[in-house]
Parts: sequence; C-alpha cells; structure tokens
Amino acid sequence: MDKKKQHFVMVHGVGHGAWCWFKLQHLLDSSGHKVSCLDLAGAGISTKDPNSILSFDEYHQPLYDFMSALPLDEKVVLVAHSAGGLNVTKAMHEFSNKISLAIFIAATMLPSGFVSDQDLIDGIPNLSEFGDVYKLEFSLGPENPPTSIGLKKEFQRRILYQMSPKEDSSLASMLLRPWPYAISKARFGRDKEIDVKNVRRVYIKTMYDNMMKPEQQDAMIRRWPPNEVMIINTDHSPFFSASHELFNLIIKASSSC
Repeated sequence: MDKKKQHFVMVHGVGHGAWCWFKLQHLLDSSGHKVSCLDLAGAGISTKDPNSILSFDEYHQPLYDFMSALPLDEKVVLVAHSAGGLNVTKAMHEFSNKISLAIFIAATMLPSGFVSDQDLIDGIPNLSEFGDVYKLEFSLGPENPPTSIGLKKEFQRRILYQMSPKEDSSLASMLLRPWPYAISKARFGRDKEIDVKNVRRVYIKTMYDNMMKPEQQDAMIRRWPPNEVMIINTDHSPFFSASHELFNLIIKASSSC
C-alpha cells in the first residue's frame, strides 16, 4: 500500500489560491497522501500585487521554485484547475523527469501556451453571454494594456460556482483576487515538445461549466489528446460542488503511477 501513496501538487486557476483546494487537501491527506497546495504570484496570500506582475514567468515562479527544490528522485502528480493548466504544462517542459502524471480539471491544456489564434479561441473563456463581467486595472496608464483582471462579484457564482454550496461560493467571493494580465501572454517550451510527450496526462471534463465551456474543453482535448479523459457532471469548480467525486477521479487517475 505504501507504494501507492502519492505526492499531489495542487495548482489553482486565475483569481483563486491554495485555499480553493481545502476539501481535496483534507480528503487526500486523510487517505495518507502528501499534498502541497501552492499560491502562484499575486494569488491567495501572496504578498505580490497582481498589477506588478508583468510576465507569465513571474506569475509562475512559485511553482518553478517548488519543483526545483524537489529531490531528484521524487516524482509528483501535478493537478491543475482552469488556467492553472498553463502553469502545469510549463512545468512539464521544465521538469518532465519529476512529474509522474499531470491532471487537468476544466483546465487550459495547450502544449505551448497561447501561440496561435486558435489557442486563444480554445483556451480563453468567452463570457460575452453574461455581459460586462470583468473589472480591469490599468496601473501603467490607460494607454497601455490592463495590468490585472478580476471577475465582478455579481457574476462570480453564476460563472464559477452555480452548482456549489452557497457557503463555499460566499467564502470564495471574499478570497478571490484579480489576476495579472500577463497570464494571457503565456508562451513556452516550443523547443521541448519531446519532453512533454513523456508525461502522462489525464483530463477531467466538467459538463456544466459556464467558465471553460465543454466545447472549449473538447477542442483542446482533440488538438492535444491526453492519455485519458474523465467526466464529472459539475460546474467549473468541482473541488466545491463534488469534492468526493473529484477525489475519487484523482485517485483513479493516479492509481497507475
């Protein structure tokens, strides 16, 4: 049994932080697994101002530092939610020898980030049906691109948590932060595709997702097929709306590592 215990590294999406994994952290820890939940730069309890982060590399630095510090003989299971898929894919390019499995939960899954127009169509949510949902900050002046983006409070439950317990979405509304605009400029690893192919990937598709629409998830799955696709009938945030079911899928996906 000891050989089946894993080290799970949980990577949140935009606006969120390590806090969003609290239910999964408990379930995995109670099952005897090791769990590390990270705050990316400007997220969660990070002291960085999201408006000061002007490159994807800077936003990604906490995961890079964590993976760099792992012993050479240790492999982890990376678990990404939403735009955290960009960070996990970049880590696959950088540390393929330290990753036994990458799990993408309703996540952006593009082999080199936003390289083409099709990558933008598939990987960036289209929320136009909801109206004006974003609050933009222009710390470098209105003549420059925004420095951070946030989801307006009145849209958060409808877009992210419509099937989740209301107390969880209420807590999230107090903890969500704007995210650096630099995330939309993520490009990486085009010269290391062979390394990426050596990492097994599992995609968990969220069927009632208002943020990352199922058809967008399907498009990314078609263009870069993972080793396995799993289905969960939830909103964008199954770590709240179906934490036990998500836990079981993660354990099943990692059982062959």
